Amino acid sequence: MPIPQTKAELLTAIIESYRKLAPELASIPPERTAEASLEGHSKGTLMSVHDLAAYLLGWGELVLKWHAGRAAGQVVDFPETGFKWNELGQLAAKFYRDYADLPYPELLARLDATKTALVALVEGESDTALYGVPWYETWTLGRMVQFNTASPYANARARLRKWKKQQGLD
Repeated sequence: MPIPQTKAELLTAIIESYRKLAPELASIPPERTAEASLEGHSKGTLMSVHDLAAYLLGWGELVLKWHAGRAAGQVVDFPETGFKWNELGQLAAKFYRDYADLPYPELLARLDATKTALVALVEGESDTALYGVPWYETWTLGRMVQFNTASPYANARARLRKWKKQQGLD
């Protein structure tokens, strides 16, 4: 899928990539969701399907936090307080820990609600606000949203499909 350049393209990318991802996440047998056998976000690590969903939820909620903070005139720590952009593996591990105690069905429900909130965020912005002006350094708001929604949704789906095939779950 090409990189979105407009509000309409961004909405399509988010909605379509999530529409394809959600059934993949829901199809994992409950007893397999906590098994750390999926290639991790940091080189040489393994994670569970639960961790993968937590990662997606963590980034989605972080985008909403960034937007709310900026809208309130606050200084926002990017990517997150206590983390630098070269520490994204550690941030991923934080997301895994943050949601570790959340039962998988609740995690998926919260991920779905976060995707809905992100779609609403995009719907509430103009093309100019999304793509016409820098929002964080040189990046536009639309690009920052896309980096943390449509792209990781598509990546997660590919990871899950590969894992399911390896595990004989297809």
